[in-house]
Amino acid sequence: MRMAIIGAGGVGGYFGARLVAAGEDVTFVARGAHLAALQQHGLRVQSPKGDLHLPDVNATGEIASVGRVDVVLLTVKMYDLESAAATLSPLIGPDTVVVTLQNGVEAVDIVSHHVGRDHVAGGVAYIAAVIAEAGLIRHTSLDALIFGELDGRRSDRLLALEAACLRAGFSARLSEDITVDLWSKFSRLSVFSGMTAVTRSPMGVLRSDPELLAMLQAACEETALVARARGIALPENLMQQIMRMVDELPHHAKSSMLEDLERGRRLELPWLSGAAVRLGREVGIPTPIHGFIAAVLKPHVNGHT
Repeated sequence: MRMAIIGAGGVGGYFGARLVAAGEDVTFVARGAHLAALQQHGLRVQSPKGDLHLPDVNATGEIASVGRVDVVLLTVKMYDLESAAATLSPLIGPDTVVVTLQNGVEAVDIVSHHVGRDHVAGGVAYIAAVIAEAGLIRHTSLDALIFGELDGRRSDRLLALEAACLRAGFSARLSEDITVDLWSKFSRLSVFSGMTAVTRSPMGVLRSDPELLAMLQAACEETALVARARGIALPENLMQQIMRMVDELPHHAKSSMLEDLERGRRLELPWLSGAAVRLGREVGIPTPIHGFIAAVLKPHVNGHT
C-alpha cells in the first residue's frame, strides 16, 4: 500500500511516523523548514507511547513527484484545504481514496469538489500533537483514527488502511456512518478548541473550575442540538462520552487551536465555533457560547506572524 501524507504537522507527522516504523510505504508532502529538516535529518517523534527517530523518510514539497498512491491522508489545516485539494490530481488512480482528517464537518464537500466524491472518505483524528520544532513532532495524548466511506460500505481499500494502522500500533476503526463520527468529534472539538483558546488554559484548569466546566458542557450541548436539528443521529450518550474524555485528558492537554494562538498562527476558528454559529443559524438553533468564543477570538483569527 502506497500512502501520501499531505501536511506533515502534528497529525500527519505522528501517524505517518508510526506507519513508516511499521514498514508502510509513506511519502510526506511538507514545506519550509519542516520539509528541509525531514529531508536532511529525518523525522523524530516524542511520545508517551515511545519516541521514534526515522533518519531516512520520503519527503517532498512537490505533490506531482509522488505519483499515484492507494491512500492520501489529507491533514492540512482547514484554511489551507481548498488550495491543497486543488493539487491532488497527480496522486489519484482508479481506486485511490483521500481521507479527510480536518477539524470540523465541511472538509468532505470541499475535497469532493476537486477529486470526485468516489475518491473521498471522511476521517476523524483524535490526537494531541504539534510540531515542536522543524523535524520534531511532540505527541502528548490520544492517538486514534476513524474513517469511513461516505455510503457506509466496508470497502477493501479502507479495510486495508485499518489493518495498516493497527499494525502501526495506534487505534483505528472503519466507520459505517462517518457523518455521525464527524459530528460527534465536532461536538467535542469545537468546544475543547474554543474553551482552551478563549481562556488560554489547558483542560485541567477548565475541569477544576465549576463555572468553566458548566460553560464547556453547555457549549457541547449547543453543538449537539445543531447536529440533531440537521438530522444527524448522534448517540444518546454523547454527553457522557464527552465528559468522560474531559475527565481523562491530562491536566496539561491543550487544543491545537490554543497552540496556534500561543504561537501567533492562524486559527481554525471559522470552521469550529464559527461553524457552530453559522450552521446553527441555518436550522434556527441559538449558540450563544460558541458566539461568544467566536467573537472574542476573532481579532486573532489571522495570527500575527
